[in-house]
Amino acid sequence: MRAAVLQEIGQDKLEVFDDVEATGFGPGRVRIRVRATGLCHSDLSAMSGVLPQPAPFVPGHEGAGEILEVGEGVRNVKPGDRVVVCWLPACGACPACRRGQTELCLAGFMNAGTPNFRRADGDVFGFAGTGTFTEEAVVDAGCAVPIPDDVPYDIAALIGCGVTTGLGAALNTADVEAGSSVAVIGCGGVGVSAIQGARLKGAAEIVAVDPVVSRREAALKFGATKAVPPEELPDAKQQVTGGEGFDYVFEVVGRSATARTAYENTRRGGTLVVVGAGAMDDVLQLNMFELFFDEKRILPSLYGGGDVLRSYERTIALWRAGRIDLAGLITHRVPLTGINEALEQMRTGTALRTCIEI
Repeated sequence: MRAAVLQEIGQDKLEVFDDVEATGFGPGRVRIRVRATGLCHSDLSAMSGVLPQPAPFVPGHEGAGEILEVGEGVRNVKPGDRVVVCWLPACGACPACRRGQTELCLAGFMNAGTPNFRRADGDVFGFAGTGTFTEEAVVDAGCAVPIPDDVPYDIAALIGCGVTTGLGAALNTADVEAGSSVAVIGCGGVGVSAIQGARLKGAAEIVAVDPVVSRREAALKFGATKAVPPEELPDAKQQVTGGEGFDYVFEVVGRSATARTAYENTRRGGTLVVVGAGAMDDVLQLNMFELFFDEKRILPSLYGGGDVLRSYERTIALWRAGRIDLAGLITHRVPLTGINEALEQMRTGTALRTCIEI
């Protein structure tokens, strides 16, 4: 079968091979025919080494498809079911799951160290224990979440990561208060989803911050009340909040520099939500006086900061009701053979989300 593979960490292009085999099928596992997958910035971060991932590996973790085969003991899905790929499944038994913090379950991360694929010259890993830039994938049954038949594969793929992460940051982690002021720094697919979440919660002012003109224009269509390049954020802060700072600031880039900017533009007593996934050696510096004196809440948000399965259901309900726009997030479409074109669209910021149709 075909799959896109990164041979070595640090390479900027993927190679599409047709001799890749999905491995590991057995009890508690399922085989998925991938139909659509989105390109998330985390895939680029894994390719560059910002996020830890053994290589060679098949990137992709935001996917959807249909079940081809189920292993012994699998009860949640059956052949023919449409599913979204969940890269962070909850085991239901660890301390985090028992506390109701299923997004902190480490079971899914343990899968990242086990090869999911094989070629003639050796094992190949799947990013985040999945790897969706492929025609077929074998994953734990918990990674395959059934979806209704009326949800298209491309929409379902977005729900698998970007939309759940962005919406959840606003709805779950921040729990944005109606009438509040919000700034979102970084307006790709995740940032725009956070904007939609803030709009749903009734934020009065939502300022989108991004250096790319097309992304700023898109943010306005999705609910932002103002969109500015980074250098104009101080003026927007003055105009919208009288210089006090925003009630909520979402950092959706994953860099200490933008996190620091987000902190400085959060009002005293306000909330900074860290959504972007950054590098382990990129350190955010805060002095102890400001940390104490400003009483700003700093809330990291992993995968939307809530129960993933409930978040999927909520997102589908909101989409059906027309309360959120998911189709509009897909600005580009390419086949698997065009994966490097999709990577360039992500790097240049020309795409909110590129759908790889498989």
